[in-house]
Amino acid sequence: MLKLGFGLADLACTRFAFSPLWEVIASVRVLKSPGEHPLHRPWVAAVRPRLDASGLDWGMLSDLVPVPTRTIPAFVCPPPVTTSPDLEVELATMRSTPPGQVDAAGDSPRLAVLREDPATGLERLADVIRGYWAITLAPYWPRIRALLEGDVLYRARRLAEGGADRLLNDLDPAVRWEDDTLFVAHRHVSAVRELGGRGLLLVPSVFVWPRLFSVTAPPWQPTLRYSPRGIATLWERRTTGVPEALAAVLGRSRALLLAELDTPASTTHLSGRTGMSMGGVSQHLTALRDAGLVSAHRSGRYVLYARSEAGETLLSAAAPPT
Repeated sequence: MLKLGFGLADLACTRFAFSPLWEVIASVRVLKSPGEHPLHRPWVAAVRPRLDASGLDWGMLSDLVPVPTRTIPAFVCPPPVTTSPDLEVELATMRSTPPGQVDAAGDSPRLAVLREDPATGLERLADVIRGYWAITLAPYWPRIRALLEGDVLYRARRLAEGGADRLLNDLDPAVRWEDDTLFVAHRHVSAVRELGGRGLLLVPSVFVWPRLFSVTAPPWQPTLRYSPRGIATLWERRTTGVPEALAAVLGRSRALLLAELDTPASTTHLSGRTGMSMGGVSQHLTALRDAGLVSAHRSGRYVLYARSEAGETLLSAAAPPT
């Protein structure tokens, strides 16, 4: 059991943040042991073949995330210092890790460069993470981010309605708030930690499911990573048709392609699913991308298209009420 002691200043400093870098690290656990994460099987089935075909050597990243996971070196995924950092901001923080903290890297031969030349090793690790992100997570990030943002909005309402008690007692079945202490039923940690005025950083994470992860060692702000609400619906197909209102604005073909991009897909796949010619699909996707409604991500020999955050918002707004 991990016990986190709060003072008045800690409640005032408690905040939420997202972490693309943490999602990278947590997703590696899922790829290495998919049987333990059945909820994410659709994602694994989609990205594993693309990752294998890409030729990316991600062994260095894999070695830093052991399975079963007891601990992960903190320098690999430091808690974010801003509410919504992008990946490059977090990689810059990682690359600035003092050499003494990089010594915590494991004894794998592929990690020797981190131990012997931390600056070079961290640059190499950042390059690996960029490649891994582009293939496995970037096409899905708008969907993931929408789920995380929805969870934070829900938590903010809980805080407004009932204060810290209602917020913290609703985080996870393994978390309990009582007498100014947060009790976390932790698989590998048994300790008492006073937050000491630093507050608690709450990070919703899709790939943390079904566990909780914590950071309590200095110099970082104490952090709790937990599963957001609605995680079970993350990989479901949510679009069953083309909203007529959207078709009237974009045209039926472009509205159909936007609806079909519930999961990232290539021009070939979209042509097969919609019956449009390859040239027609490519032309419509270019228009949608120029309008900021879809994004393109290279994966090996293929380019995958995905709805952007603007596309997700437009499709949701045009959907008929249920």
